[in-house]
Amino acid sequence: MIDSVRLAFGLLSILPAGMPSHVDRTVGRRAMILAPLVGAVLGGVAAGVVALAQLLRPDADLLAAVLGVLVVAGLSGGLHLDGLADFADALGSRRDRETMLRIMKQSDIGPFGVVSIVAVLLIDVAALTACLQAGLGWQAILIATTASRLTLPWTCRTTIPSARPDGLGAVVAATVRPRTALATTLAVLLATTALTYL
Repeated sequence: MIDSVRLAFGLLSILPAGMPSHVDRTVGRRAMILAPLVGAVLGGVAAGVVALAQLLRPDADLLAAVLGVLVVAGLSGGLHLDGLADFADALGSRRDRETMLRIMKQSDIGPFGVVSIVAVLLIDVAALTACLQAGLGWQAILIATTASRLTLPWTCRTTIPSARPDGLGAVVAATVRPRTALATTLAVLLATTALTYL
C-alpha cells in the first residue's frame, strides 16, 4: 500500500512522497483509487490559502481565487494542464489516430494547447470567484480538487483499454473495477456534501 501512496502522490503532485520500491498493475490500480486523496491534500492547502487571503483582504475575491487556482496548478506540477494541452493539440490537428498519439507524446505545446490552458484557468478563476461571492470559497476549491481526481479511477476501469501497449498508461489502464470506482465516488460525495455545511 505504501508503494501505491507514493505512486499516487508522485504522479499527481510535487509533494515529496519517495519512490515506490516497485510498480505493477496492483500498485497502479490502488494509486488510481487513491487519486481523490491526493486531490484532498492539494485542495486542503489551496483552501487554506484562499481562507487566509479572504481573512486578510475580504474585499478581494478575485485575488483569493487566482491564488487558490495557482496553488492547485503549482502543487499538481501542472500535470493536468500539460495533459489538457497535449490532448487539445492532438485533437486540433485533425489527423489520424497514430499521428494524434504521437502529437500527445511530444514535449512541445501548440496553439490549441495554449488556448486550452488559458481558457481552463480563466474558467477556474471565474468559477471560484463566483463561489467566493456566494460564501463557499475554501469549501469549493477543496471539493473541486478532490472530486476532479475521480476521473482517474473511472478512466482506469477494467472496460477501458490502454491507448498504447507500453508506458504508464498500460500499467494503470483497465485495473479498477467499476464497483470500486463507484464506491470511491460515493465516499467522495459523502465527504464533500458534509463540507458544504461547514
